[in-house]
Amino acid sequence: MNCIVVDDDRMSRLVIEEFIKKTNFLSLIASFSTAVEAINAITSNNQINLIFLDIEMPEMNGIDFMNTLKQPPQIIIISSKEKYALDAFSYDVTDYLLKPIAYPRFYRAVSKANSRYQLSRLDNHVREEIFIKKGSSLVRLKLDDILWVEALENYVILNTFNEKYTIHFTMKAIERKLPPAKFIRIHRSYIININKIAIIQDNLVEIETDHGLKGIPIGKSYKEQLMKDINLMVK
Repeated sequence: MNCIVVDDDRMSRLVIEEFIKKTNFLSLIASFSTAVEAINAITSNNQINLIFLDIEMPEMNGIDFMNTLKQPPQIIIISSKEKYALDAFSYDVTDYLLKPIAYPRFYRAVSKANSRYQLSRLDNHVREEIFIKKGSSLVRLKLDDILWVEALENYVILNTFNEKYTIHFTMKAIERKLPPAKFIRIHRSYIININKIAIIQDNLVEIETDHGLKGIPIGKSYKEQLMKDINLMVK
C-alpha cells in the first residue's frame, strides 16, 4: 500500500515513517508538515492508498483536509487528543491512533487497512464486467464495452459498439453500480465512459462509435465536475 504522512510534529512524522519502513506491505511515498502541501501531492497522484493524518495543524486542520478529498483513500488519524475521534469516524476513517504510538498498535491499524485494501482490489476486479438480463437470459457485458448510458423514463439504455441493452433501472441506481474511475454523469439523462471521449467542445461531448462520433450534451451543473475528472492539460 502506498502511504503518505501528514503531521506538523516532526518527531511524530519520523516515528510513523520508521514504522512504515519496517512494515513489508507498506511503502512510504512522501511526508508532509502541512495539509496544504499534501493536497497538491494527492491531486497529482491517484496511487495513494493510505494517509496517516494529524488533526491539529496550522493553516488547515485534518478535518478540513478530509473535506477537500472527493474520493479519499483510507485514512488513519494520528492525534494526541481523543476529543476529535467522533468527528473523525464520521468520515469513515480506518482507525484512530493516540500519540505516543507503539508499533503493535500501529500494526493492528495498518493490518485492518490492508484487509480493506485487498477486498477493494478484489471488488474492482469483479466489477470489470456486469450481467444484463435479456429476455430469460443473463448476458455478460464488459464495462469497457459500454460507451454511454441514457435515461428512458423508468429504464436506462446501455449503449455499446454492437448493441443496445434496455434495463429496468434508474439513473441513480446505475450510477452507483458503475465505477466512478471509468464513468461520469454529465447530464441528467446521460452517463458516459470517460475512456471513450474523443472531443469536448462547448457544451457537447463526442463519443467514439463504430459509426463515427456521437454528440452528447453536457448539463450546466455537471460541466465543472467533468473538467475536474478528465486528465486536462492546458498551456
